[in-house]
Amino acid sequence: MDKNKLSNRIRQRRTWRVRNKVRKVSDRPRLAVSRTLKHIGCQIIDDVQGRTVVSVSTRDKALREQVSYGGNCKAAELIGRMIAERALAAGVSEVVFDRGHNRYHGRIAALAEAARQAGLKF
Repeated sequence: MDKNKLSNRIRQRRTWRVRNKVRKVSDRPRLAVSRTLKHIGCQIIDDVQGRTVVSVSTRDKALREQVSYGGNCKAAELIGRMIAERALAAGVSEVVFDRGHNRYHGRIAALAEAARQAGLKF
């Protein structure tokens, strides 16, 4: 098997493993994080209704002026604060954190800590 196919398959299995553990807690929506080299984004998804409640990304037009580069911890902290503010405005106060295939460190941890400090409960 090709090395890229194998690593993508391992990454997909890790994502499914994390997501299945998170979905067992079905009474709370999940905070899903997506990370690339240049950007970071997250969305709060209600799996029962199958819809996205709120979403924030460094690609949003409103945040482009505030963030010069979206691939660092400073941008992740801003995204964490913004998602918490929008979630509380939408009436969501408790979520389950879905980190996907990413490790909980660096930008992912910075986003989660900023969201907790802004009032979102995990």
